[in-house]
Amino acid sequence: MAYVLFEERLVDLGELAPHVQGVDELADALRDFTPEAASPSCDVPADVIRELARELAAAPTAAVYGRIGSCTVPHGTLASWLVDVLNILTGNLDRPGGALFPLSATDKAPRPAGPGRGFALGRWHSRVSGHPEAKGELPLSALAEEIDTATGEGSPVRALIAVATNPVLSAPDGDRLDKALGSLDFMVSVDPYLNETSRHAHVVLPPPPPSQAPHFDFAFNAFAVHNQVRYTRAAVPLEPGRMAETEILARLVLAATGMHGAAPDAVDALVIDQTLGKAVTDPHAPVHGRDPGELAAVLTGDSGPERRLDMMLRLGPYGDGFGARPDGLTLEKVLAHPHGIDLGPLTPRLPQPLKTRSGKVELLPGPIAGDLPRLREALRERSEGLVLIGRRHLRSNNSWLHNVPALTGGTNRCTLHIHPEDAERLGLTDGAPVRVRGAGGAVTAPVEVTDGIRRGVVSLPHGWGHDRPGTRMSHAALDPGVNVNQLLDGSLLDPLSGNAVLNGVPVELTRTS
Repeated sequence: MAYVLFEERLVDLGELAPHVQGVDELADALRDFTPEAASPSCDVPADVIRELARELAAAPTAAVYGRIGSCTVPHGTLASWLVDVLNILTGNLDRPGGALFPLSATDKAPRPAGPGRGFALGRWHSRVSGHPEAKGELPLSALAEEIDTATGEGSPVRALIAVATNPVLSAPDGDRLDKALGSLDFMVSVDPYLNETSRHAHVVLPPPPPSQAPHFDFAFNAFAVHNQVRYTRAAVPLEPGRMAETEILARLVLAATGMHGAAPDAVDALVIDQTLGKAVTDPHAPVHGRDPGELAAVLTGDSGPERRLDMMLRLGPYGDGFGARPDGLTLEKVLAHPHGIDLGPLTPRLPQPLKTRSGKVELLPGPIAGDLPRLREALRERSEGLVLIGRRHLRSNNSWLHNVPALTGGTNRCTLHIHPEDAERLGLTDGAPVRVRGAGGAVTAPVEVTDGIRRGVVSLPHGWGHDRPGTRMSHAALDPGVNVNQLLDGSLLDPLSGNAVLNGVPVELTRTS
């Protein structure tokens, strides 16, 4: 589609034009990616691809959108990049009706636009396979080898803290990771369930249920389609002696940093001191030049985490600036509005949020350009076999909701979706068991024939496989399903992000009795 926009002179950056660089370089880089070249791989006729590009360019408002499925594929970073490319080339980035940047109440207050530090990949690498770091993280598929493999450089991982995670079911080659976790010298899990991963922990620290926990949505406010703020205190008080989740995490921080025995509030106090100390030296901050101790003294809240939230709200884009903007947000003001405060619709923000070294939208970053030859080669290697994709049911959130009786049963089942033509060719009937084999192993699941899936593609849901001993997932174990990630050996990764390839994986099917 991007090729067509250039070929047919449909590119229109609109008001983005002064803030974009690399348009000509991008056009040159896309010369080989014609609709005719892409059509065999995606099973979409070339004329349909061209018409989609024309309709996108002609639409008065439009947004191209991708989520987890387009990230966990062999070219996931390129797919995510191309989502942005299409929005940019059609002028749909940073305009109403297109793709806009939210501004949450705890974001940093806006500051003048200008060049930033840029984004770097591979500042360091994993010990065993040399995977590059991305945003301070390494691929989850590297965890097992970092535990069970000795090398001449560095030491294997011998201790692990796992917070609300079940990688034995969510990572490739769960059997290997399962064994690796069992070999650790020490493991802590912060988890309400004794699941396939936390069963290996020497210490399990269950957090309180949602009714006994406060909530502020840091994560999803950063993906909001409308700016708003809301904070909810716990509806039910904690039992005497029970730790809040924030206290659990604070005590782990203290233990890991050699401060075991210190009060949990010490963590919050340290963060507040450091944050305010930095803010008063920032000429763009509303508290520039003020005394950090005096600022800390006016913070409100019933706990250390609430005082931190009050600080973030006051320093944020809608905050009172510790008195600089009297009508701005504080924790007390947010608490006075239990149903939330409407902060207005998303509005254009560029170029202010840009942190690239050029201060502009860089259409063709070096790592992206360096990965395009791999995509060209993939288009030439047409596979004739079946490929596997994942799926998630509306009532199933990864692996943990399978233990909730009201959310299981009905159509929420672990079945292999297959197109009717593929089922007929392979002699598979609805409900019959089928053996699915991938590079990492094999599983058996019942067939579900459906025309809702493309020919040549089969689908198994992720998060199933609740048949391992030592867990307390009693309801989930009644209908355990199979672990789709056991079909993966962890060797397939997107080289830029380090994401495991979970979709588009070659598999073979065999009828079983």
